[in-house]
Amino acid sequence: MRGMDKQLYTTNEAAELLGVTPARVRQMVARDEIESEKMGRDRFITAQAIAAARQRKTSPGPVPKSAPATPKLATGHASAKDGVSTGGKKGRERKQGAK
Repeated sequence: MRGMDKQLYTTNEAAELLGVTPARVRQMVARDEIESEKMGRDRFITAQAIAAARQRKTSPGPVPKSAPATPKLATGHASAKDGVSTGGKKGRERKQGAK
């Protein structure tokens, strides 16, 4: 049969080899960023396609800046008397004791 000499990988295997998630591999296939072959209901990625994707792979983008946390919450020293619920039983006990 023709094409039987190719090394084929499942999306899960390809993801592991590329250092991405299987969902990212499926996204790459849908966007034609990586070549795949469909057999029945499954998709398979060739070793050549994985090698090509590795060469194109770039480093991740910058980490987005998040809003700064309030100092009391960032240090974990918030209490019920500060008007911040700490949750759990201890937080309820503090609120009841402050009355």
